Amino acid sequence: MLQDRFGRVHDYLRLSLVDKCNLRCTYCMPENIRFLPNKHLLSDEELFAFAETFVEMGVKKIRFTGGEPLLRRNAGAIMERIARLPVQLALTTNGILLHEFTDLFGEIGLRNINVSLDTLQTERFAEITRRDQFQQVRENIERAGRAGFHLKINVVVTRGVNEDELLDFVALTASERIHVRFIEFMPFDGNRWKWDQVCSYREMMARIEDRYTVKKLQDGPNSTAKAYRVSGFAGTFAVISSVTQPFCGTCNRIRLTADGKLRNCLFATQETDLLTPFRTGEDIRPRIVEAIRGKAKELGGLPAFQDESALQQKLDGRAMVKIGG
Repeated sequence: MLQDRFGRVHDYLRLSLVDKCNLRCTYCMPENIRFLPNKHLLSDEELFAFAETFVEMGVKKIRFTGGEPLLRRNAGAIMERIARLPVQLALTTNGILLHEFTDLFGEIGLRNINVSLDTLQTERFAEITRRDQFQQVRENIERAGRAGFHLKINVVVTRGVNEDELLDFVALTASERIHVRFIEFMPFDGNRWKWDQVCSYREMMARIEDRYTVKKLQDGPNSTAKAYRVSGFAGTFAVISSVTQPFCGTCNRIRLTADGKLRNCLFATQETDLLTPFRTGEDIRPRIVEAIRGKAKELGGLPAFQDESALQQKLDGRAMVKIGG
C-alpha cells in the first residue's frame, strides 16, 4: 500500500504513454514545444513492467493518458497486455483516433473514457486546438456512446474563451447518458495562466442554476468532481474546482510521465526519476515509496494561486502535455 505522511492511500495511477499530441490546445501545449526522442521514453516492455510494479504495490486503477495516448505506437498492444493485470482501466483522449480502438476496448474491458472537448463550435474548436478536427471528435463521441462506453466530456473553462457555452454543454446531458465535467483553468508552464481567466466553481454553478433546477449527487470518496444532475436529465454534469476549492485531502492519484518520472501531484514542483535507475537494474520500489511519502499536503507545495508572480517562479518547466493530465 502506498501511503503518504497525511494518511492518503494512493491506488490510482495515471500512466502517460506518449508526450506528443495531434492537437495544439493553447492551455496545454506551448508554442515551439520540443518532444523527446523515443529512446528517452518508456519502451513497451518498460511500460508493462512499471504498470505491473505499481499494481503489486497496491494500485487498483490505471488511466492511460498522454499527450494523446492513442498516438503511441503499439498503443493497443500495450493496453491489451496491461489489461491482463488485476486492475481497472480507463482512458483520457482527445477523441480523434477513438474509432480505431473501440472494438479493442470492448474486448479488454476498458469501459471508462474521458474525451477532452472545450467547445461545441467548429470555428472555436479550431482556435483553441489550432487544428480542424471538430467533426471527427463529435462523431467519435457519438459512436462511443452508442457502443455503451461510460463517457465523460472534459471541458476546461476559461474566461473570455468558452464560459458562454456552459449551458450548451449541460444541455447535452438532457437525453444522453453522458457526463460533462467542467474544469477550472489551471496554471502550467507556458500556458500564460492568469487568475482573472479562471471561471470559478461558484460562478459556473450560478450560471447553470439560473437556468436549471439541479440536484447534488453523492460524490465518491476520492472524487475530484462535484457532481450534479438537472432534474429529469439522463446524464450528469460536474465541476472540478482545482483552483478555487482544491480537493487535496482525499487525493489518491499518482502520475508517471512518458519519460519515466513519477509525479506525486499534478502541481508537483519536483518529480522522481524512475526510468534511469530501472535501466541500470535498481529496484525502483523504494524510490516510489519515498516519493509518495514526500507528497506535499496540498497543491504540490505551490504558493497560493492568487499570488501570480510567486506561482510563475515555481512552475517547473513541464507543460500540461508533458505531465499526462
